[in-house]
Amino acid sequence: MAFDNIYTKGIAGGWQVTDASTLTKDRIIETDVVIIGSGAGGGTSAEILTQAGLKVLILEEGPLKTSDSFKDMDEGRAYRELYQEGAGRATSDGAIAILQGRAVGGTTVVNWTASFRTPSETLKHWAEVHGVKGHSPEEMAPWFEKMEKRLNITPWAMEPNENNTVLREGAKKLGWEWHVIPRNVNGCWNSGYCGMGCPANAKQSMLVSTIPAALTGGAELIHKLHVARLLLNGGQVVGLEGMALDADAKKQTGIRVSVKAKHYILAAGAINSPALLLRSKAPDPHERLGKRTCIHPVVLSMAHMPSPTNPFYGTPQSIASDYFQWKDGAKGPIGYKLEVPPMYAGIASGIFGTFGNTLQKDMALLPNTNAMLALMRDGFVDDSQGGEVRISDQGDAILDYEVSDAIWNGAKRAYLSMAEAQFAAGATEVKMAHLDSTWVKSWGEAKAQIEQLSYKKFRTALFTAHLMGGCMMSEDAKKGVVNSQGRHHQLDNLSVMDGSVFPTSIGANPQLSIYGLVAQNATALATALGGKTT
Repeated sequence: MAFDNIYTKGIAGGWQVTDASTLTKDRIIETDVVIIGSGAGGGTSAEILTQAGLKVLILEEGPLKTSDSFKDMDEGRAYRELYQEGAGRATSDGAIAILQGRAVGGTTVVNWTASFRTPSETLKHWAEVHGVKGHSPEEMAPWFEKMEKRLNITPWAMEPNENNTVLREGAKKLGWEWHVIPRNVNGCWNSGYCGMGCPANAKQSMLVSTIPAALTGGAELIHKLHVARLLLNGGQVVGLEGMALDADAKKQTGIRVSVKAKHYILAAGAINSPALLLRSKAPDPHERLGKRTCIHPVVLSMAHMPSPTNPFYGTPQSIASDYFQWKDGAKGPIGYKLEVPPMYAGIASGIFGTFGNTLQKDMALLPNTNAMLALMRDGFVDDSQGGEVRISDQGDAILDYEVSDAIWNGAKRAYLSMAEAQFAAGATEVKMAHLDSTWVKSWGEAKAQIEQLSYKKFRTALFTAHLMGGCMMSEDAKKGVVNSQGRHHQLDNLSVMDGSVFPTSIGANPQLSIYGLVAQNATALATALGGKTT
């Protein structure tokens, strides 16, 4: 089957796409709106504002990679080309691994397609505790519906792969709630290698949906461009300075791209958006910038099953359980969502946390291995305030994240839940992703071991692929960086349109939360800027 490169056709047909690594002289651009970042927030904003008749420029630090690049479904290539810091991004102390995209389309190019509406409990909590207005469950419903239709988000209709079946069968036997995950796909091949980029253009990422629509409507895209700083004067952004990167999108070439716009949109994600504002010395009178950065801390449990699971094949995530998510309400002990990750060879070797002969044995059993994960809902209680984004002396983004007792308590309870589900589904032995955990052959042994584990950084394997907060929204300028429509409290012509505006974590994979919120706010912005709306 041919691999359709829509960008080759689009550029030949007149799309304005520039690879900054090819620039040989400085460039100055004027536009109505400049969008920094091309992921869930940037792509959605670009389509809506272009359709409103505004002149839009999209800037992306990462490279433009397309289905031609993805057909090898190779982990090493994908991590090098499509992830922040070659998939080596982590918290400042190295204790929590961070998987985050860095390419045209952002993390939407490499995520596992799970697409949930923001839970009503989360939206109500934001209104009650954080002074957020206009985003109640009733007000958000039409925007979620709009983006679900736009991106073909529907519950996965095929039978789950054997890896996901473990969670479904365990939940069934234990009487727990479980549900089929909605996915943003159209014509999916069910190969399972979503984290490497979709070779069939089936995943409805920004790369193949909103960005092509924006380019067709006259938007311009420049990739391999690092935005160094915003230029400020009083309560306005008066320009930005970008630095071209080389062909590998790693080093600066010395070529500058300067942009002057009527309005500036930050959509660089919950680490890079606050970092850019910090580099730009943006006003922050109440010291909220970079604060309350939530990450859905993830812990994992592994199981050996009596029949093959082949966790590297088939839709990566199709079954989830919210049984433990809201049992104690939004403000009780930390809740968590149970899901199943794929176990590609590279990522699996890191999750096992072993080496030498032991790792060789673990990998030999990979075809019969199931992994289960718990997304812990951080940011809702006093003992879980998220982390903080800061910048190094060189201006690089850094995330500090302390793991509180409330999170460690959640990790322990999540281990218990996952092990119980795996044994209920027929596991022959189970092991936590923890340096002190060993394979155990019964639920009773697992309970005893989990009670005795040391819950500390570097002993407990911690991961995240969900970054939220750092430019929190609130109608109260003392609490937030932006208001509920994403407009900066101190800079009149700056908006933030990504997950960094969330006051807490979501309690579910956040891409549809970003799509819906940004669709609502970008539509309001288009009207405010004099654009036409449909």
